[in-house]
Amino acid sequence: MSVLPKGWERTSLQNLVVVNYGKALPEQARNAEGSIPVFGSSGVVGKHDAAITSGPSVIVGRKGAAGAVHLVDRPCWPIDTAYFIEPPAGLSVRWLHYFLGSQQLVRLDKSTAIPSLSRDDLYNELVPVAPELEQGRVLEKLEELLSDLDAGEAELKAAQKKLTQYRQSLLKAAVEGALTAPWREQQRAQHPPAESGAQLLQRILTERRARWEAKQLAKFEAQGKAPPKDWQKKYPEPVQPDTTDMPALPQGWVWASVAQLGEVTTGFTPSTSDPKNFGGGIPFFKPTDLDAGYEVRSSRESLTEAGASTGRVLPAGSILVTCIGATIGKTGLARVPCATNQQINAVSVDRVNVLPEFLYWMICSGFGQRQIIGNASATTLPILNKSKFEKVALPLPPLSEQREIVSLIEGEVDRLRHLGESLIHASLQSTAQRQNILRAAFSGQLVPQDPNDEPAADLLARIRAERAAQAPVRKPRGRRAQEAA
Repeated sequence: MSVLPKGWERTSLQNLVVVNYGKALPEQARNAEGSIPVFGSSGVVGKHDAAITSGPSVIVGRKGAAGAVHLVDRPCWPIDTAYFIEPPAGLSVRWLHYFLGSQQLVRLDKSTAIPSLSRDDLYNELVPVAPELEQGRVLEKLEELLSDLDAGEAELKAAQKKLTQYRQSLLKAAVEGALTAPWREQQRAQHPPAESGAQLLQRILTERRARWEAKQLAKFEAQGKAPPKDWQKKYPEPVQPDTTDMPALPQGWVWASVAQLGEVTTGFTPSTSDPKNFGGGIPFFKPTDLDAGYEVRSSRESLTEAGASTGRVLPAGSILVTCIGATIGKTGLARVPCATNQQINAVSVDRVNVLPEFLYWMICSGFGQRQIIGNASATTLPILNKSKFEKVALPLPPLSEQREIVSLIEGEVDRLRHLGESLIHASLQSTAQRQNILRAAFSGQLVPQDPNDEPAADLLARIRAERAAQAPVRKPRGRRAQEAA
């Protein structure tokens, strides 16, 4: 604990202020047209026409967003998930707000369920108190410096938002063919593609049917049976895409459904009661494992060969798409053979004809995500089942153009990643600088002291005297009451 300057004092919060409990105010009891803000632990939660504070106050989260600190410059109504503090004369409300906000009060949370903050623990916090006049000088300098930091952080957030927007516009241009338009013109002038997207799709479908027929014939032969009449008619044709209201594609491109482009597999969780299913060398991916996006390689859980036999092993290069819950549409590209749980639909492609990387970016685009989210069941828990996922329409250009699209996207995404890392580093530096400024402010290093200021000890003495005078007089009880009478 740092040594305070001469004239400063350090004391517990309990010696300075009264920490009051907020008062319950159900939403139906509020006046939404009122001008009084209603505060919960996380901030403003509504309006009302009455207040329980008389002026500026500090709100501290008690339940939920425990330890969150808010400054209110006018009367308000803190509800029962929050505490409120109205500092006495001589102790600036802004001083208390900045100090408590710098202390990470969430560290006092001892709950095992809903985060909560004990008033006794809050009372035990030690608060540095500067002379009243110096509080004003410190706050003036502090707010000047923090204002500059706030402006810089706002610029960082704007830059991060622009990176996200640029990434989406990049993928939009890829989906629409604008990204490779110059390349396409150059290719056509030099040597036209040997195969259009439509021809490529037809070849994919023809080769898939041929593989199915060969597999069926092998099965009949293994069973010692002759192929039955019209057995080829049982071939499960992949669903065609619904191109209604789809935008026009560049010449040489074609719309294809996910089912036409690859084999769709819904994940499965083997029995968790059998330890022989888990702990092997096969990654078992869940939606949380897809945070790696383009490079999904490791998982929190793994399967043995026994577990994976029911878990449906997928080849490396499978595109994994979360199709249930709040993270619906979250997508990853598996770089290793793997299995997934039932929350994920995977599409595995023959990379001789379709690049998995290309398909990944098409699904990640706003166009792909809108179809996934828009076609999900409209329930509390959105679900896009396998059949609906198979109908998602995606553009298919010639293979050479797929390669060019992937190359261009990877180059730009890599550049964006480096820019993003620079912004994150700058943001961390700003956070550290904010903490340094606050530390300097409350250790007396931000502005010089004035020896003519009234010492904080005198201020604390007045606060104690005022609190003692305001303390309610307890009425005597029992024998003492009778003796008084």
